[in-house]
Amino acid sequence: MSTPVDAERAWQDLQRIRVPQERVYDEVERSARSDAGPTYVTAAVMWVFLAVTGLDLPMWAFWLVLTAYFAVLSTVAVVHSRRSRIRLHRSRHSWRSFATFVAGMVVTLVTILASGFVADRLALPFASLIQATVSTGAFVLFVGPANRWAVSALRDRGTRAVPEGVGR
Repeated sequence: MSTPVDAERAWQDLQRIRVPQERVYDEVERSARSDAGPTYVTAAVMWVFLAVTGLDLPMWAFWLVLTAYFAVLSTVAVVHSRRSRIRLHRSRHSWRSFATFVAGMVVTLVTILASGFVADRLALPFASLIQATVSTGAFVLFVGPANRWAVSALRDRGTRAVPEGVGR
């Protein structure tokens, strides 16, 4: 039992499905370009954490500051994810998202270690403030372009799901 398929009707149905999908990709790309709030909040929290850890704190105070740091970062992540209007399931995250996350961790860690090493070797006054400022600056400079790169492939993945010859 085969049902006859009207090619024109099938193409119209496909276009009706693809238009909302394109709007979703537009919203994700817009969010990656213009939503810098969580980035700056994360950078500010990171700066405070790095500046405070440069002080001579007792071990219990260090662990308290570290716990507070992770609590605030978790809160920022939860608030931002709940505020997001788009829930795309798997299509929102690609291998580029994972690679961006790992690369961001590596860049931030290397910058923290390198700036701390240089500040200590040069015996700079306020070394923890210099280390915090340089590391936070590297983080902010990395996150914007990296997020745009990670999101740029989502639209291509959605269009590859449609066979090439359909509707043409």
